[in-house]
Amino acid sequence: MPRERPREERHREERSRARPRAERERREHEPERERHEPERERHEPEPERHPRRPALVARDAARSAARHVRGLTGRAPEGVTSLERTEDGWTVGIEVVETHRIPDSTDILAEYRVELDDRGELVSYRRAERYYRGRAENRT
Repeated sequence: MPRERPREERHREERSRARPRAERERREHEPERERHEPERERHEPEPERHPRRPALVARDAARSAARHVRGLTGRAPEGVTSLERTEDGWTVGIEVVETHRIPDSTDILAEYRVELDDRGELVSYRRAERYYRGRAENRT
C-alpha cells in the first residue's frame, strides 16, 4: 500500500506543475531580493492625474450664456459670436436684436459679453457694442 504524502507536499507539487515552464525558469534566475519583493512595487508608478477638467463643455457654455442673456434682457439671442475658455470658466459673446426695423438690414444688434464659471453660472455680463445689422461687417 503506497504511503500517502502530507497535504502540504501535494499542494506544492501541484502549484509547481501548474506554473508555466518559462515562468518557473524566469523566477529561478531572478536575484533573491526581486523574488521576494511584492508585485505592486515592481510596477511603474501611476501617471499623474490631470488637473480638474471643466464641468462645462463649449456647447453647453454657449447655451448657458444665451439662456442668461435672454433672462436678463428679455430678448432672444440671435447667435454666438465668440467663445473662449478662461482659467475660471468661459467668456461668451452673444448677439441680440435690440430693435427690430423694416427693412431687417436696419435692425440694431448688440453683442453681450458673458462670463460663466465652470458650472455655467453667470459671473458677469455686459453689452460690449451696438451696431446696425447692415453695417456689421465694418465692426472691429
